Amino acid sequence: MTKKAKEKHLTLREKILENIRDAIISGSMTAGSRVSEPELAERHGISRTPIREAFRQLESEGYLTVIPRKGAVVAAFTAKDVEEFYAIKSILEGYAARRACAKLTDRDIVRLEAINERLRTMADQGDVKQFFRVHNDFHDLFIKASDNDKLRDMINGLVTRFQRLRLMSLSVPGRMAISVQEHAKIIEAFSKRDCETAEALVRTNAEYGGKVLMDRGGNLTAMPIDL
Repeated sequence: MTKKAKEKHLTLREKILENIRDAIISGSMTAGSRVSEPELAERHGISRTPIREAFRQLESEGYLTVIPRKGAVVAAFTAKDVEEFYAIKSILEGYAARRACAKLTDRDIVRLEAINERLRTMADQGDVKQFFRVHNDFHDLFIKASDNDKLRDMINGLVTRFQRLRLMSLSVPGRMAISVQEHAKIIEAFSKRDCETAEALVRTNAEYGGKVLMDRGGNLTAMPIDL
């Protein structure tokens, strides 16, 4: 495959990924809905290879469930899934924050403040998708600073698998603004090298992410989000 062909192939796969993610997150595709590989291939005028690649990635992110010989369907999440994910996330990220607290440099603190200011602007603009991407940078900075590669791999694997839940949580009205406020408190704890408080705040931040979803109740997989 030529370089140009590879780039086109990647662009098509990314376009399919984005379209399916948006359809699921917006609620136009609900839990259990079938995602047709032949239909997508015909609609985009492409082979099924990039579609299958997109399906595999979307399955790893918790959007789809690929059933052998049946195809892909929109994955369902239960209240138990939400509770368990955020409980584990809070423990792992809290531990990462405690380890990172004494290791973060003054430059790292400045970077965290700059990221949070960007998030504040995006929250004011209601830009959920971009907020989500930059929000990941904030957490990854202190997780990386924890200097524990296995811990970082565990957290990354977990949050990738439940990416959809995290985006749904941040999309609840008012949640982005609260996240910015929580980050400011975390940064302050890091600045003071108050490791116990930093861990507690990060854990509370993660737990609250699950609480806002549980408080919404009903069918989590059908919760509409404005994109």
